Amino acid sequence: MARAGLTPERVTEAAADLADAVGFENITVSALARSFGVKDASLYSHIRNLRDLRERVALLAAGELADRIAAAVAGRAGKEAMVAFANAYRDYALAHPGRYAATQAVQLDPAVLARSTVHARTVELTHAMLRAYRLVEPDLTDAGRLLRSAFHGYITLEANGGFSHSRAVRKSWERALDGLHLLLENWPAESPPHAAEEERT
Repeated sequence: MARAGLTPERVTEAAADLADAVGFENITVSALARSFGVKDASLYSHIRNLRDLRERVALLAAGELADRIAAAVAGRAGKEAMVAFANAYRDYALAHPGRYAATQAVQLDPAVLARSTVHARTVELTHAMLRAYRLVEPDLTDAGRLLRSAFHGYITLEANGGFSHSRAVRKSWERALDGLHLLLENWPAESPPHAAEEERT
């Protein structure tokens, strides 16, 4: 591929595709340069270093995932929105393993994170979905963390072949979402601080 036409956006897209093919942790500037048919130095006109490249992939993937979720939950509320949210999350992670890994693995530079609206958008999408369950802070944060942990754990096990039982993985996923919906509908009230202290004494 000719050097002409390289842009930061094209380089980032190619790096994301490479991550899906070989794994996010295996992308390198050299491998990416080979995919374009150029020397490593040609890419440094568009990226600072490998960390910068990985941050760009992480932001790209986070934006794509947020777009998928936003489209899936539009016009929905309650269980319907939660299931649509979960399925969009799972489908993206399974279809784009390298991109998904980028959203989980990279510790973004605070300055990069401050300039990005992607992560704030993802949080707002999550909270908007959870508010239909009549949750407010700090329960929004707690429930959001629970859902992310449940989704990520299930998807990671599924992708790694961790479910060997004959039961269809999709059926178990659907039942898990039924259970999460019931939990969200019956979210427990937080114990007052003094009650927690009494339990420990």
